[in-house]
Amino acid sequence: MATSLRSTLARSKRPVIKIGSAVLAGAKPGPPFDRRKFAALCDDLASVAQGRTPVVVSSGAVALGVERLGLASRPREMALKQAAAAVGQSRLMRLYDDELEARGLRCAQVLLTHADIADRGRYLNARRALSELLARQVVPIINENDTVSVEEIKFGDNDALAAMVVDLVEADLLVILTDAGGVYTADPRKDAKATRIAEIEKVTPAVEALAGSGSAVGTGGMITKLRAARRASESGVPSAIVPGEPGVLTRLFDGEDVGTVVHPLGERRGLRKRWMLDLKTRGELLVDDGARTALIERKKSLLPSGVREVHGAFLSGDLVEIMTMDGRCFARGLAVYSADEVRRISGLRSAEIEGRLGYRLLDCVVHRDDLVVTA
Repeated sequence: MATSLRSTLARSKRPVIKIGSAVLAGAKPGPPFDRRKFAALCDDLASVAQGRTPVVVSSGAVALGVERLGLASRPREMALKQAAAAVGQSRLMRLYDDELEARGLRCAQVLLTHADIADRGRYLNARRALSELLARQVVPIINENDTVSVEEIKFGDNDALAAMVVDLVEADLLVILTDAGGVYTADPRKDAKATRIAEIEKVTPAVEALAGSGSAVGTGGMITKLRAARRASESGVPSAIVPGEPGVLTRLFDGEDVGTVVHPLGERRGLRKRWMLDLKTRGELLVDDGARTALIERKKSLLPSGVREVHGAFLSGDLVEIMTMDGRCFARGLAVYSADEVRRISGLRSAEIEGRLGYRLLDCVVHRDDLVVTA
């Protein structure tokens, strides 16, 4: 165990704490929302808030809606899920408001969709509002706006949302509470020899393969938590995947060996590049080894001469993945030209762009200032 990393977690001043539906769920066949456990978690949040400005990403609205509507189980139909979220969200905030106020804390509701992240102006507006809340020691309670979210704008799960919120509030730690004890070498529910992995240097495909299936209560599972940790890691922020038990946050911030810690990859990135990592990609550019070397080692822009294949139907300004010829993603960036335009100029020298298109926006396909290396 790297004591220095655990000490770094203990010194966190602005953690994002994600609480999932499975953590808040009551034991079967009880209610889908365990109020006693919720109250105990609020005790932990109050403890964490001493000397820190925590941000909470909380599920639970749909579970409360299921309870209040008398449904037999979590709905799969989108419209009914949205209705349950609408019914449950106000109750969820009422519970947070009552419990945190009783502990001397104020909270605020913040609902987001992916469109709020993708739109630069809305992203900055949300960032400024959250900054004002934190400056006044208000605990933001953030949730996906399930009532209006559809396939194109939804985050998919609150693990992904929490990873994006890390950048939005410039957090220094992501904590994900789960109904598991952390990441294990195998599914501990099925393999008695499974052991907890205390530290993960980098979330690789092999590490993701260790993830088991999702919960019947929530929408994710360990795979979504690992991907969220990987996303935070790419921004230079450590993560902790810990059991959602009362008292675990206090133990974590006391530097104890609980759950699984994921290391950050390098230094913190600038805000704009962290924002780019949160956007949805609209296409892929497969490039040759020379272009890869230029991007990674010489920190150059991506020129059309290095592009070999173009996938997708992206527009100018859309985010694209930049990949090796064998399909390994190593960077992403904002496209200068549309997919059709890149197809027409791929393999050409920059001086030939205008002759092929009849105009030239820039000499490159992705400018260095709009590119993030992720490998």
